Amino acid sequence: MTKRVTSIGGQALLEGIMMVGPKKNTAAFCDEAGNITTEDITAPSLREKYPILKKPFLRGVFAMIDTMRLGLKALTLSAEKAGLEDEEAESESKFDWWLSEKFGDKVMNAVVAIGSVLGVVLAVVLFFFLPTMLFNGLESLLGTWIGGWRSVFEGLLRILIFVGYIVLVSRMKEIDRTFRYHGAEHKTIFCYENMLPLTVENVQKQKRFHPRCGSSFMILMLLIGILIGFFIPFENPFLRTTCKLLCLPLVVSIGYELIKLCGRHDNLATRIIAAPGLWFQRLTVKEPDEKMIEAAIAAMEAVIPENGEDLVR
Repeated sequence: MTKRVTSIGGQALLEGIMMVGPKKNTAAFCDEAGNITTEDITAPSLREKYPILKKPFLRGVFAMIDTMRLGLKALTLSAEKAGLEDEEAESESKFDWWLSEKFGDKVMNAVVAIGSVLGVVLAVVLFFFLPTMLFNGLESLLGTWIGGWRSVFEGLLRILIFVGYIVLVSRMKEIDRTFRYHGAEHKTIFCYENMLPLTVENVQKQKRFHPRCGSSFMILMLLIGILIGFFIPFENPFLRTTCKLLCLPLVVSIGYELIKLCGRHDNLATRIIAAPGLWFQRLTVKEPDEKMIEAAIAAMEAVIPENGEDLVR
């Protein structure tokens, strides 16, 4: 059990890491030569603009929106720092160059928008529509007696698809290194919570699985979705998918409150709730090297407030 609990969180980036504190957010990047640089990152926050959105069961959805906006900005910056955008520019085809010359940013913005829409549609089909279709087919073969297992089947299939996706992308070198930065983030936060000096040696000794983690949050939402599914009476794939999408804010809100509970308290109930997410972190949180830890420490030291404002226990 940690000696204190902080509200500081983080996000692994491409060759870097961002720490999110109560007053500022700082990203640390490590270049090929091993040099570490830091940069503060800001993004509009709905919860800061409208304090009522910080209330329990409201804050979950808007915390997710704020996190996604900040995370996207940080990832874009890390891609620039890592030189990925320069590589893409060098490999640009003649057709891409012609489109850019003729139509400018309008075409590129349209391509990004279309890609985003297609990504959302694919996610809806894979995680909502497909499981319902497959269960309907299974029910027609085996009979209606399996109807009570619909939500369990759909939920487990969603988890299987998600885990399979993570396993596949983790084989990419860039993603594997990002998962190792994820480990540096967790270990550094644990080191701070255990009230130890933030040194590479101390950080290396810490656990790499943290109950207050985005990976755990995703698995928790998938499990909560199984429970919610029992209360959706529709078998039609379109109606059932629509209802599940409408229930997403509820799922996110419940998941967020449970993650905060697990982060603040260590008892039998919170350990049971956190267990699936901690298991899943074996896929998304890897052991970091020393430079990754140094980057995490640099980002962490930059966001720790002097007045202890980050401490929740």
